[in-house]
Amino acid sequence: MTDRILIIDFGSQFTQLIARRVREAGVYSEIHPFNKVTAETVKEFGPKGIILSGGPASVTEAASPRVPAGVFDHGVPILGVCYGQQAMCAQLGGAVSTSDHREFGRSFLQVEKNCALFDGVWQVGGREQVWMSHGDRVTAIPPGFSVVGQSEGAPFAAIADESRKMYGIQFHAEVVHTPDGAKLYSNFVHKICGCAGDWTMAAFKEQAIQAVRQQVGSGRVICGLSGGVDSSVVAVLLHEAIGDQLTCVYVDHGLMRAGESEQVVSLFRDRFNIKLVHNDASDLFLGKLAGKTDPEEKRKIIGATFIDVFEAEAKKIGGADFLAQGTLYPDVIESVSFTGGPSVTIKSHHNVGGLPARMNMKLVEPLRELFKDEVRALGRELGLPDEMVGRHPFPGPGLAIRIPGQEITREKLDILRAADAIYLQEIRNAGLYDAIWQAFVVLLPVRTVGVMGDGRTYDYACAIRAVTSTDGMTADFYPFPHEFLGRVATRIINEVRGINRVTYDITSKPPGTIEWE
Repeated sequence: MTDRILIIDFGSQFTQLIARRVREAGVYSEIHPFNKVTAETVKEFGPKGIILSGGPASVTEAASPRVPAGVFDHGVPILGVCYGQQAMCAQLGGAVSTSDHREFGRSFLQVEKNCALFDGVWQVGGREQVWMSHGDRVTAIPPGFSVVGQSEGAPFAAIADESRKMYGIQFHAEVVHTPDGAKLYSNFVHKICGCAGDWTMAAFKEQAIQAVRQQVGSGRVICGLSGGVDSSVVAVLLHEAIGDQLTCVYVDHGLMRAGESEQVVSLFRDRFNIKLVHNDASDLFLGKLAGKTDPEEKRKIIGATFIDVFEAEAKKIGGADFLAQGTLYPDVIESVSFTGGPSVTIKSHHNVGGLPARMNMKLVEPLRELFKDEVRALGRELGLPDEMVGRHPFPGPGLAIRIPGQEITREKLDILRAADAIYLQEIRNAGLYDAIWQAFVVLLPVRTVGVMGDGRTYDYACAIRAVTSTDGMTADFYPFPHEFLGRVATRIINEVRGINRVTYDITSKPPGTIEWE
């Protein structure tokens, strides 16, 4: 079995980054909430090391989270990060108190002593940049530990018990603001835990194929293909595993960008020879959207209609035993997090979430252990072309949510497609596509007066949007040069009949969202 690291989550916003750093070091990791971990589950998971994450609680409070029973006795190396370090100290005989000197943001660690965690990265006497986020601090360390690093606000900023291979750091090594943090995690998993570092996408692909074959057996699988990265990778992986037992259904709602439906059908039928049902349901979708302007109503109509069409196609092919979905690891983490629960609905999720229970199919979710960038790596391993694997995210309701506050019509869709194609073409021509998380055009619910060829025009205004992000949770607008924006605006106004004004959206997320609806 591949070496694995268990990450026990106490609710830090950075826990997923810990998992990423471990996987970047070639070691498989999983995140489990502290209140779901027992001595039995640790034994069953079989980790070669355990990492205790940070968290928002205070160890000084009686009801605060604790390291689960049996973890310290499991006999594998342990690394406590921020709250994880404090919980470790409090439970092993040290002490933690609320400090008057809090540390948030960049700080500097004075390296006091060598230890395996610092090996080849930091030297005694060095002053190293780290990133802190804590109010409490350790005031006494447990027996067996020694201080290996200090900061101005944390006299026990890094501690080590080399004999038991237990380490604690008050800073967050997983964030980029700790420049050598990835090397520290690499030291922990390789030099301290002894992990081989052999978790690669090639290895994962073979394991996933075997797992699918074992789960599906001789059953039939149906996969809803959207043309996005996740569903495309799922489809190709399943086809490699079970061949003609797989049927993909592409429901074309008429809300895709220019040429995308043709690209999806050609890629999967011609290049990968996958059984594909293509249902052009654009008339049905546009008919149901007629007269609708409310964004939530649009989403619900599109989602419900998608399910109806998908279900009808499933019946036509004689049903299936399994439904394939592109569930990713962040979805799994969020669904089991101990901090999860009711939250404010900003807007319905872009993707169609699940199908009716009456369809009576079991789920196949081969990507549920992967982060988004790992899905892209798997896609390349499976031979998907770069233009598909590297595609910007695209919402399930498609262009319907890029015509805000208006009825969706074919005329508006055609105008938007033409403008969007020009914009993306200019971004590619400038070599900027891969530097941008998402870029698109929005057709605004306003017409403006213009002058073209000495004549008056009264046409639509549009907004162009481009953002940088790592996960879509937060985003900043892309700082295009004015020359680029001018070139795009000129082309759209000259080449797209129906638009006479172009604006650039410079709103970050938060306070805005990436999409307009």
